Amino acid sequence: MSDQRLSVLRTVLLVVGLICLVGIYPLSRLWPSGWSWGPGPSHYLMMILGIYATLGVFLIIASRNPLAHRSLIWFTVWPSRSRP
Repeated sequence: MSDQRLSVLRTVLLVVGLICLVGIYPLSRLWPSGWSWGPGPSHYLMMILGIYATLGVFLIIASRNPLAHRSLIWFTVWPSRSRP
């Protein structure tokens, strides 16, 4: 992998990790219809926030050495891939 592509991958991992860590909760407040699964407080939302925050921490760690964390990167990318 070229140095330029590796640098872009590191940047993307860092940005996505930060969004997962600190951006999901504000999104749930700004766009509640996209994040709520019923009226009132949701335990499900808190669980999702915990999962995304944990993923964010690991993506930030992976941004230091992406080639050593390929399985985590594919774990993150796989659910988001387009399906035919």
